[in-house]
Amino acid sequence: MTMDRQSFHKLLAFGIERGVSDIHFEVGYPPHYRLHGELLGAIKVPPLTAGDTEGIAQIILEDRKSTVDFTRPFGEIDVSYALAQRGRFRASIFRQRGSVGIVMRLIPINVLSLEQLSLPPVIGEIADTRRGLLLVTGATGNGKTTTISAMIRHINETRHAHVITIEDPIEFLHEPGKCMIIQRELGTDTESYKDALVAALRQDPDVIMVGEIRDRDTAATALKAAETGHLVISAIHTNDTVSTVQRYIGMFEPDAQDVIRERLGDSLQAVVSLRLLAAKEGRRRLPAVEILRVTRTIRDAIRTNRLTEIPEMIRKGRDLYSMQLFDQHLVELVNSGLVTMETAVYAATNPEEFERQLRME
Repeated sequence: MTMDRQSFHKLLAFGIERGVSDIHFEVGYPPHYRLHGELLGAIKVPPLTAGDTEGIAQIILEDRKSTVDFTRPFGEIDVSYALAQRGRFRASIFRQRGSVGIVMRLIPINVLSLEQLSLPPVIGEIADTRRGLLLVTGATGNGKTTTISAMIRHINETRHAHVITIEDPIEFLHEPGKCMIIQRELGTDTESYKDALVAALRQDPDVIMVGEIRDRDTAATALKAAETGHLVISAIHTNDTVSTVQRYIGMFEPDAQDVIRERLGDSLQAVVSLRLLAAKEGRRRLPAVEILRVTRTIRDAIRTNRLTEIPEMIRKGRDLYSMQLFDQHLVELVNSGLVTMETAVYAATNPEEFERQLRME
């Protein structure tokens, strides 16, 4: 099959119908689909040529103002791509061994609710926060963007607010609800997270969603926005709640870190960390969630750099504040028959301690 727009759209539609999470287009292989965590090749499609993947990249980029010469080296390109009314994708275009490769992640048309995503109800309470900083964390592909979108949906359904999102690229499209929602995309609507954040502060927002905090400038501006009475929601690539606090502070120069610790201690409201696990029944994935809510004692621990004490504070804060460590949630998921013991042990932060906890339950 030669790769024209129609053939490309057929391959995307095939993936959407089967509920895949990702589609890979690589030279020398047929298109591959990731379904329930497994990577499977398309059987009836021949291996793609360099011309095929370049053609796909051109189709994806056609509607954008910038053109790319794929015969020369280029940086990675992340863009969104819509298949009319069927689905949206986040496309990552890159070079490998001199040719073009593309991975497309499927974004559901509808923004799912916290309940539909099997997230703990306390995340709705966390989204009700009126000011400060909320961080959602986890490795790539563990549901950070989906969770943040569900939090925005919750806000959109429960209160009147002006919400500005700054994304790279825009993934979920939010329908009008109780909120006015402005969605801006890096590259097309604004140059950088920092520029868009600075501008957002002049646009009378209640809630600002920043797709990801990757660098010091964005971290500094997000903190400033949280300090000036706004609710700022963002994502960071970290494994758990404590490493998130460490990473945030670590984005700043050593001589600024004491001040940042004070400011972050004052502004941070909660950290939600995610790990997606294979469910025991049915081919689906469930989130294991670690939740840190910043109480007075945790604020003090952040300010005075006693981060090693925080896990124990989370463990003890379960009944009163609905906080939980990953391993506490994993015990619950195993005991309620939702995930297997093997899956949970593999995902546990401390496997030995986790198994001991299970035996105590």
